[in-house]
Amino acid sequence: MAAAAVTSVLAAGAAHAQARPVFEDTMAQRVLACVGCHGAQGRAAPDGFYPRIAGKPAGYLYHQLVNFRDGRRHYALMTHLVAPLTDTYLAEIATHFAQLDLPYPAPAPPPPAAVAARGEALVMRGDPARGIPACVACHGERLTGVAPAIPGLLGLPRDYLNAQFGAWRTGKRHAHAPDCMREIAGKLSLDDVDALSRWLASRPVPQPAHAAASLPAALPIACGGVADGAAR
Repeated sequence: MAAAAVTSVLAAGAAHAQARPVFEDTMAQRVLACVGCHGAQGRAAPDGFYPRIAGKPAGYLYHQLVNFRDGRRHYALMTHLVAPLTDTYLAEIATHFAQLDLPYPAPAPPPPAAVAARGEALVMRGDPARGIPACVACHGERLTGVAPAIPGLLGLPRDYLNAQFGAWRTGKRHAHAPDCMREIAGKLSLDDVDALSRWLASRPVPQPAHAAASLPAALPIACGGVADGAAR
C-alpha cells in the first residue's frame, strides 16, 4: 500500500516536471518585458509616457539601458528589469530595436501660431543670447538623430518630451559629464519647454526616418561620452 502511494507521488511529480514550459532564450522572449510597456515592437504606448524605442540609434538605446541600471536615470520599473543584465545582453536588446523600421503614427495637431513660432525658432536657431544651441545642431537637420547615439526628436508624444525636459531640469535624469542636456534644459523657461514639446510633437516624421550618419559640423556644446558625433 505504502509502496503504491510512493509510486503514485513520484509519477505525479514526473508528470508535473514534464509539463513545465521550456525556456527559450530567444530575442522574442527577451523583449517581452520591453514591449509590455513600450508597445508592440516598441512602437510606443498609447498613454504618451512610454516612448517609441523602435528605430532609435542602437548606441542611444544601449546608453539609456545602462544609465537606468547604473543609476543615472531613475524609474523603478526599468531599474528592476535591467539591474541583473550584462552590458552584452543590453547591447543585443538595443541592436534588436534599432534595426526595426516601422511606420510612425500621425503627428499631434499644430499648436497656436505664437507657440509654434517660438518652438520652431528654438529648434532651428536656438537662442545664442542665452547660450541655448539649436536642436538641429545636435539631433540632425531632419531631427531624426545621428548614429550611433544621438536620438531623434520627432515621432514622440508631447507628454513624454515634457517629462524628459523636466527630468533634466530637476536632476532626475543624468548623463556622463559634461551633462550637456541638463545644462541646456536648465536655461529653458517653462514656456520654452511647452513651445518645444508642442512644436516637435506636431511635426511629421520625414521618410526615411533613419538617423543621419554624421553631423555637418562639430557639436556646439561639450557632451559627455561624445565620440565621432555621438552623445550619450
